[in-house]
Amino acid sequence: MARALSRLLFLWRPPPHLLRRRPLNPSTKPLTATRAKALASGHSLILPGDDRSPPSIPSRRAVQPPLDYGGGGSPGTIAAIVTSLESGGGGSPGTIAAIVTSLGGGPAAVGIVRLSGTDAVAVVGRVFRPARKEPEPWKPRSHFVEYGFALDGDGSVIDEVLVVPMLAPRSYTREDVVELQCHGNDLCLRRVLRACLEAGARLADPGEFTLRAFLNGRLDLAQAENVSRLISAKSAAAADSALAGIQGGFSTLVKSLRSRCIELLTEIEACLDFEDEMPPLDPMTLLSKINSMRQEVQDALDTANYDKLLQSGLQIAIIGHPNVGKSSLLNAWSKSERAIVTEIAGTTRDVVEANVTIHGIPVTLLDTAGIRETDDIVEKIGVERSEAAALGADMVIMTISAVDGWTEDGTKLIEHVMIDKKSPGTAIPMVLVINKVDCSPFVAGEQFEKFSGFFRKHVHTCAVTGKGISELERAVIEVRGLEPIPSGGRRWTVNQRQLEQLTRTQEAFTRLESSISEQLPLDFWTIDLREAALALATISGEDISEEVLSNIFSKFCIGK
Repeated sequence: MARALSRLLFLWRPPPHLLRRRPLNPSTKPLTATRAKALASGHSLILPGDDRSPPSIPSRRAVQPPLDYGGGGSPGTIAAIVTSLESGGGGSPGTIAAIVTSLGGGPAAVGIVRLSGTDAVAVVGRVFRPARKEPEPWKPRSHFVEYGFALDGDGSVIDEVLVVPMLAPRSYTREDVVELQCHGNDLCLRRVLRACLEAGARLADPGEFTLRAFLNGRLDLAQAENVSRLISAKSAAAADSALAGIQGGFSTLVKSLRSRCIELLTEIEACLDFEDEMPPLDPMTLLSKINSMRQEVQDALDTANYDKLLQSGLQIAIIGHPNVGKSSLLNAWSKSERAIVTEIAGTTRDVVEANVTIHGIPVTLLDTAGIRETDDIVEKIGVERSEAAALGADMVIMTISAVDGWTEDGTKLIEHVMIDKKSPGTAIPMVLVINKVDCSPFVAGEQFEKFSGFFRKHVHTCAVTGKGISELERAVIEVRGLEPIPSGGRRWTVNQRQLEQLTRTQEAFTRLESSISEQLPLDFWTIDLREAALALATISGEDISEEVLSNIFSKFCIGK
C-alpha cells in the first residue's frame, strides 16, 4: 500500500523515454518521416556537377534535412531560429553570411566571407564568376578551391577571390557552407558581403554559425561554449583547455554519466512494473555505481576554480615603500619598460599595469605608488590607490631592499595591511621579495623575524639582471595552490553554467544515496535519478530552453 501511494504522489514525473531531448516548442508536432522527405525535396539545391554528399551523418534530429531558418533580409533572433527549426520553417530557405575574419585591425593579406544555408551555393553562384575561358556556370565541388572574381549586382568585378565550397553534411554547420577568400582590406570584404546580401543571403546573428552546428548535431552545447572560449582565450593554457572541450573531453563524460543514470532508472522502473518477474535490486551494487558517478562529477567540479583563473587570470599587487625597486621588478618581470624608473623616491604616482603569463595562467601585475606618509596631494592620492589595489588583488608581493634590510617602515606597512583586512578568513596571500641583492647581502634582524611569518614565501631578486624572477613565479604557483598543466595533454574545465548543473547532479546523487541507505521506496530513487539525468541533459543541450540558448550564443562574435 505504501508503495502504491508513493507512486501516485509522483505520477507527474515523466517516464524514462522522455528524458531524451524534448522539443523546445511544446506545441510543435513531431516531424514525421513522410514530412521530412517532402521537406527534403523542397530544400535541397542540386546543381549540375554538384558533388554534395548524401546526409549519412545522423544529426540531432536524424529525420530532418537542413531546414528553413526564416531568412529574407532582416536579421532574425535566436529564438526565431529555434522555433523555425522545430516547426519546419516556411517560405524561402534562410542563408546567412558574415565576415568571419577580424575587422578594424588594419589591412591583412586575406579576409573571409562565409555563407551557410540551403541556398548558399545559389547565392555564391550569383556573385562568383570562375576565371575560365569557357563561360560555364559555376559547378561547386566540395572541399575544392577555385579561383575567380566576385561581382556586384551590376556585374562589375569587386575583388579577386578563392571560393571554397563545403557541402552538407561535411561542413561546420552541417549545411552547405561556402567561403569566399578575399583580399584582407575591410573595404573589399564589406563590398563582397554586400553583394552576397543583395544576392539573397542575410546578415548572420552573433554566434549563428555555431548555433546551427549545435541544432544540426555537429556539436553539443558544451562543445559550442568552448568555441567562444577558444576565440577569446588569453593564454596558451586557456586555448588548450577550450580545445580539449571542443574535442569532446567533457562532453564524453557528461554523455557517459547520463547514459548510466538512464540505465539505472530503466532497471528500477522495470523492478517496479514487473516485481514478480524481476530479480531484486542489490542496494550495495547500486550504491557502488552511484558513488563512482558522484566521484566523476566531483572531479569535474574541481576544474571550476582553474577555469576561473584561465578566463579571468590573477591580479598581483606589488607594494612597498618608495625606492625599493617595485617598478624595476615589474619591468624585469614583464620584459618591458612599462613603469618609469628613477633614483628619486616617489616616482610612481599611480597604479601601473603589466600582463604576463605564469605557467599558462594570465597574470596582471600592479605596480603601486610607494606607501608612506606624505603631504604631497598627488602622491597621497597614489598611496590611497595603492592600498585599494592591494586589498582588491588576489595576491600581494611586498618588496623591500636588501641594502636597507627590514626597517621600521616595513613594520608599519605590515601593520597597516593587517588593520585593513576585514577578517582573518579574507587574508590575502603575501610573498616577500628582497630586492637589490646585487648591491648588498640581506641581513635579517629581530624585527624581520617577528613579521616574517606573515609571508608564505621569501624570494631574493635582482631586478636589474632578472635574477630570482623564475623563483618568484614558482612561489606564486605554490602560494596560490595552482597545479601545473599536464605535460601529456590538454585539460578541459567547466564554466559557471556547467558548474551549476553539475552541482545539481551531485546533490541528486547525494539524496539518492540517502534514499537507498534509509531503504525508502524505489519510487524515491527514480526521482533523484531523473533529476540527475535532466541536469546532465541541460549541460549537453539535450534539454535546454530558448532563453538559455539566446544568452549563450548572443555572447559570440558575428561570423562564428
